[in-house]
Amino acid sequence: MRVPRIDSIVPAKAVEGGRVVLTGAFDPEDTLGHVTVGGTPARVAALSARRLVVVVPDELDGGEMPLVVGGADTGRASLSVGRPWATGLHQVDNPVCDRSGGLYVTYSGARGQETPVSIFRVTRQGTREPFVSDIVNATSMTLGPDGALYVSSRFEGMVYRIRPDGTREMVAGELGVACGLAFDAEGRLYVGDRTGTIFRLRDGRAERFATLPASVACFHLAMSPVGELHVAAPTLSPRDHIYRIDAAGEVSTLPVTFGRPQGLAFDGDGVLHVVEALAGASGVYRVVPGGPPELVVGAAALVGLAFGPGGELVVAANETVYRFG
Repeated sequence: MRVPRIDSIVPAKAVEGGRVVLTGAFDPEDTLGHVTVGGTPARVAALSARRLVVVVPDELDGGEMPLVVGGADTGRASLSVGRPWATGLHQVDNPVCDRSGGLYVTYSGARGQETPVSIFRVTRQGTREPFVSDIVNATSMTLGPDGALYVSSRFEGMVYRIRPDGTREMVAGELGVACGLAFDAEGRLYVGDRTGTIFRLRDGRAERFATLPASVACFHLAMSPVGELHVAAPTLSPRDHIYRIDAAGEVSTLPVTFGRPQGLAFDGDGVLHVVEALAGASGVYRVVPGGPPELVVGAAALVGLAFGPGGELVVAANETVYRFG
């Protein structure tokens, strides 16, 4: 029997159902059935003498966990597994971390579905509290410069400002199929309409800011530190661009493409992160200008992500939100 050796593991973070790739030296005959993550048996998706693809098991507690191949001390690596933070959701875009480290998540529902709770507030300890009701198809959220939560309704074509007690006031309406939201440094709110229009709002007035090719799915918006609006719009194409819109409304695309790109967010260093939701190969990519996208989180099916006030990474599937760190 050859003693297994692990030279690298990519990505270093994953959630349940995600795939990680190990390189090193493996004995194919003795590896199958002898791979564990945190002591739980893990399925091997692909195997050769120098490459091993492992699927992270379900229902792990999360945190830094040993990934062991063959049970030998030399066949060990450390994998950061996302801790489930909230579940029982219907998330369709990014969750939102507030300034105290809590979390806002949605139960968006099917088109036109009136759900008992539209938005939940989740404490750092994992307690989930109903926060907002009576918004049909709560879709995208963002924090405004005033510290308030803003949310779009794709069914009503409206954007609401949420007061601290969970009541709401309409900010703007008649915004088509209102989806992604983002603020710029001057306090102007941008709203993505599913038909391809980006609206810009100030003092309740909406103007057409830019037009993109019509999408078949919700827009996802993120504002860069230098004031460039980034937009993900998954279509029926095998690969899609991320659109970049400058302050004058000029549209360009990033030089890299993704399979069904969805949630977008910038980290504390101003680096863009993108959720790729391609079936069977979902994950979060870090996009550094001039280089190829780097897979930083392996997952089965993600829709969004966010960064907490301390830089911690949060990723969202439709039903569950996970956190790292």
